[in-house]
Amino acid sequence: MKKILISAFFTAFTVIGNAQESTNYASETFKDTRIVNGQSVETNEEGQLKFLISHRFGLISEGFDNFFGLDQATIRLGLDYGITDRLTVGIGRSSFEKTVDGFAKYKILRQSSGGKNMPVTVTWQSNAAIRTADFSEIPGVNYDFANRMTYGHQLMIARKFCDEFSAQLMPTFIHRNLIETRDEKNDLFAIGAATRYQLTKTVSFQAEYYYVLPNQMADEFTNSLSLGFDIQTKSHVFQLHVSNSRGMIDKFFISETREDFFKGDIFFGFNFSRNFQLKGKKYK
Repeated sequence: MKKILISAFFTAFTVIGNAQESTNYASETFKDTRIVNGQSVETNEEGQLKFLISHRFGLISEGFDNFFGLDQATIRLGLDYGITDRLTVGIGRSSFEKTVDGFAKYKILRQSSGGKNMPVTVTWQSNAAIRTADFSEIPGVNYDFANRMTYGHQLMIARKFCDEFSAQLMPTFIHRNLIETRDEKNDLFAIGAATRYQLTKTVSFQAEYYYVLPNQMADEFTNSLSLGFDIQTKSHVFQLHVSNSRGMIDKFFISETREDFFKGDIFFGFNFSRNFQLKGKKYK
């Protein structure tokens, strides 16, 4: 009997110790890999292919003549693939300036508690974009390949404070091989901030803002502000939003936003994503 009691004591002690050492990782800090225009800390699962349709109508302020922007459209089609649960690569093509872009994204740290305590999730993203459309500034002139390129790097730091609320900071660097005026800089630094608030089980509200540090852009450019709602289903995420940015990749919305949100220069748009599990867990 004594041996049984001692054995039970050590077994219970071991179970309690293992329970204390177990690590709990935060999930769904954001509901999708995109917040509005910019990326979130989320990455695809291993073997998961995401098909994205991003759509922006024209300016609402143009009124009834252009049906409040609905007569115009800018679109980006993209494919993102999870090489591992932490590494995602993607490629896309925008109708705006006929731009092709690609990116790689790696989740460096995961927010966790328990055995390992990590207060935030940290993800790194690097991207490149090339303009394939002719330059209208000088008709008939075809700029070199290098002058069509733009590069970007971004560190995303996010914390899920509770099931309802998450926040993210995005220090960002963009290099533009070609700039339009001497008032601009080839290298551009910005800081982004974003939040998510869960309204219901399937609907959340997102806000996203990018502040470009002073003396880097010409006077006609401004900062990007976007507000939107996510509607989540089992394998789809549908996003409705408004933004003063027409483009949907870093090059456009961070460094080339011309409209002022608070003056009513707003684009209405949506993002639609569909996930396909190509390997790993069984697709349903």
